[in-house]
Amino acid sequence: MYDAKRIEELDNWLKAENIDDIECMVADNAGIARGKSMPRVKFIEGLKSRGLKLPETVFGMTITGDYALNDHLSETERDVILMPDLDTLCMTPWQPEPTAAVICDAELENGDPCVFSPRQLLKRVLKLYEDEGWQPIVAPEFEFYLIDRQEDVESLPISPVGASGRRDVGSAPYSIDSLDEYAAYFDDVYDACEAQRIDVDELIHEAGPAQFEFNVTHGPALQVADQSFLFKRILRAIAIRHNMFCTFMASPYPDSYGSAMHIHQSVVDIKTGKNIFANEDGSHSDLFLSHIAGLQKYLHETMPLFAPFVNSYRRFSMAWSAPTNTHWSRENRSVGLRVPGGPKEGRRVENRIAGSDANPYFAIATSLACGYLGMKEGLEPSAEFKGSAYEARGKALPRHFLEGMKNMRRSKAIRDIFGEGFVETYLDAKEMEYDSYSSVLSPWETKYLLLTV
Repeated sequence: MYDAKRIEELDNWLKAENIDDIECMVADNAGIARGKSMPRVKFIEGLKSRGLKLPETVFGMTITGDYALNDHLSETERDVILMPDLDTLCMTPWQPEPTAAVICDAELENGDPCVFSPRQLLKRVLKLYEDEGWQPIVAPEFEFYLIDRQEDVESLPISPVGASGRRDVGSAPYSIDSLDEYAAYFDDVYDACEAQRIDVDELIHEAGPAQFEFNVTHGPALQVADQSFLFKRILRAIAIRHNMFCTFMASPYPDSYGSAMHIHQSVVDIKTGKNIFANEDGSHSDLFLSHIAGLQKYLHETMPLFAPFVNSYRRFSMAWSAPTNTHWSRENRSVGLRVPGGPKEGRRVENRIAGSDANPYFAIATSLACGYLGMKEGLEPSAEFKGSAYEARGKALPRHFLEGMKNMRRSKAIRDIFGEGFVETYLDAKEMEYDSYSSVLSPWETKYLLLTV
């Protein structure tokens, strides 16, 4: 329950800001905002009575809108209680009337966390770190494309578009002029980030046409995951208001660069605040090397959380600057696990595996879980890789969606750390999505088979 004084202060603030609509949100499997909007009075009453509810099956929803129901997630569709994290309350600046949004946890009637909730999964992993006296610090980088706004989303091909109407074509990495063309869009994005208290720093034009990258400033993992969830929503919402679409699809163009979610991660000692990944002399600590080894071992068993769709695997191509393995190296972007240069205080590993289509809560939780397992098991990484790793043998990532699914189903360690109910339900949803994908005749089949065989 919430403190009565805090509820009163919140109600007074909402009245003072003339806010009469509040969006209560959770992230589904795909990282899409689900929930309900309600008047201020009902929101305040719900805080007092634990009366804000949503069907639990929202966490078993597939990208096609179907539901993965099994022995863990029942078709009875029981309600879970939405518990707003009031520290996440912020304005939704693109709404025509003053509107606030808040991210919610999901609890059962007895107060236990809902095991299917992405945010609860991250909190479950963070508790493991907390029990060791550690705090993970993360910083994600999001790549995305801006594309033509289309009434028919199934029409092909999709096209990159310039904010002024001129098409952004070819490769323009780090182009300042291209950023200038989209200045009005990004000005609105920055304003929305300020309204929702999201700390973003660098913005660059990436290698693909109308492809960009934003970095969310490093910080405690839950706070950064919340900001990332809100940030992706901002980019989509503002794009629509500029007559464009924003896509985080991992590989929207077969002949261009994919979009990644690179995750920089380090761990500090809660008591001292010191980065435990570096020794006093600046060398790598044993815990850091074990963290890398955990990523090397368990990324192969968690690929459905980093590459959640069939399309995700199109990104792992040697021709388009995406990693194909879990080798590690310093200042080397061809490997899956890069160690950036810098002082010991900033010692970290950059996980370059996740696609931009991944749910931020899942990707951050899983990346930290893999590293945690390595630290607890005292694993040793392979030797640092030298040279280009694009064509390297060994430590290869799964090459297909079904291979990643099979690896995760067989992983006892991941079932132990994430829970049986979550793993089974998530993978059931992914299998349903694959079945839906497989039922559609592809352009390749039409082109090469229809009139040939």
